[in-house]
Amino acid sequence: MSDTKLKAALREGTGKGVARKMREAGQTPAVLYGGDESTVHLALDTHDAHYLFHNISVDNTIVDLHVEGEKEPVQALVREIQTHPWKATLLHVDFLRIQKGVAVDVEVPLHLMGTPEGVRLGGGKLEQIIYDLPLRCVPSKIPEVIEVDVSGLDVGEVLHISDISFDEGIEVTVAQERTICSVAAPKGPADDEPEEAEEVETPAEDSEAGEG
Repeated sequence: MSDTKLKAALREGTGKGVARKMREAGQTPAVLYGGDESTVHLALDTHDAHYLFHNISVDNTIVDLHVEGEKEPVQALVREIQTHPWKATLLHVDFLRIQKGVAVDVEVPLHLMGTPEGVRLGGGKLEQIIYDLPLRCVPSKIPEVIEVDVSGLDVGEVLHISDISFDEGIEVTVAQERTICSVAAPKGPADDEPEEAEEVETPAEDSEAGEG
């Protein structure tokens, strides 16, 4: 995982009025928090921020923030990006300051690799339940993606979180018995057709049949 650079200027003042003027000037308000240091209010170049966030996985990529007045870049994770409800406009960005050796909580995309045997030969259907896996680890160990080979799964078989191996120092923060995916049995013709309701004779029908 490669670090990514982004320049940030210090800003004075907060509130909707200040943020609106910043956006009109081509800047996006941001904050940097975490660790033992105080929260820092920043201003990002909107064009640069847009370009960066469209070219990285914002959930787990370390960003080198070059903050105005700081000699060394600050390493941070993107914690939240607020955008306009219907415009592709950045409204605000939250950065979490990284501390060396201190674990952070992230969600990493989970990709299933291969075609299960139960799908290829048995006509089953692969059903994925979990798409992002919550992890806790030091930033240097954050994987960009978790790839899981499911080619050996047969019809009726299930893959659990406990079936995946992780590098030392990576902790999964949800229950190990949770299902990641399964291969469902193929549907037969009877499964696709609604069952016909059984005809039940009513007392009125019985009395009519007895007449004459």
